[in-house]
Amino acid sequence: MVIAAGGTGGHMFPAQALSEAMLAEGWRVRLATDTRGARYAGNFPINVDRQVLTAATFARGGLIAKLAAPLRIGMGIVSALASMLRDRPDAVIGFGGYPALPTMAAAWVLRVPRMIHEQNGVLGRVNAVFAKRVNKVACAVWPTELPAGVAAVHTGNPVRASIRQAAAAPYSELGAGPINLLVFGGSQGATVLSQKIPPAIAVLPQDLRRRLFVAHQAREADHQQVVDAYAAIGVTADVTPFFEDMAQRLVAAHLVISRAGASSVADIAAIGRPSILVPLAIAIRDEQTANARGLVDAGAALLFQEPDLAAAALSEAITDILTTPGRAAEMASAAMALGRPDAAERLMTEVKELAGLT
Repeated sequence: MVIAAGGTGGHMFPAQALSEAMLAEGWRVRLATDTRGARYAGNFPINVDRQVLTAATFARGGLIAKLAAPLRIGMGIVSALASMLRDRPDAVIGFGGYPALPTMAAAWVLRVPRMIHEQNGVLGRVNAVFAKRVNKVACAVWPTELPAGVAAVHTGNPVRASIRQAAAAPYSELGAGPINLLVFGGSQGATVLSQKIPPAIAVLPQDLRRRLFVAHQAREADHQQVVDAYAAIGVTADVTPFFEDMAQRLVAAHLVISRAGASSVADIAAIGRPSILVPLAIAIRDEQTANARGLVDAGAALLFQEPDLAAAALSEAITDILTTPGRAAEMASAAMALGRPDAAERLMTEVKELAGLT
């Protein structure tokens, strides 16, 4: 099987989860991505082959980069074609991101059995291009906006092995002890949360604020500012650029404040934690609002758009969740009910069917 993915962790994490499941079934797996995507592949199993292709996007860069994009994409397609002719895969699965384009195009040219998996509630650009050019479409969010005439299967969003192992972990009731708040924002959206969350925590009631322990994922550029902000208000905080132990952090959390990226929403639901979700405002298709809708409608999460992140309003929401008897536990239970920790297995079943093995 060849997995085509790249761009961000939102594409790579479910790709990693599927690779783990397929390897356990005895499949050989190759990851096809570009140099940026390869940076997110560090936690893929060591026996997943890596193929780094040239790729490009027309959406970023200056005039020269945009003019060079067709050549770079073409070079990537040629490399992918050569690889598949040498070692023809039984199935090719695209997880989106522009680094997936060369591999999906090569699979289409060679008529290799192929499918796409869309993590968000709205198709990304590359998946939209191939939605009518693949044999199967799988979706993490249901319903997902699809082109006319395209049918899909709802698999959920595959979560990594560490999240699956922690799925449905019991929620720690809020007693008189420490309260764990987990804050993370993804590669593109962390700065706004780093700017807005500490001021909101600063105006929490004193008896609530003094019990808080905050685990906050902040970009390197924002790290010292966030550390200083928590120190200034006397809140104990662990501020770091990346959580290697996300599953353990989620299990320990009494409340999560997060962007509504597809993988983040899937992880929160799989483990089952109350959350405040803040969709990324610069997302062109507003897919993060679509991602959050299921948890919000189920009463498992509150939705805050970026313009609404005033300190007083956010502080009030945090206080209400953490001090209303039973509310946080009810939200955790509602989130857990929507979790699909077996999404990788569901998707694996679709891959086997695609390859003619079921």
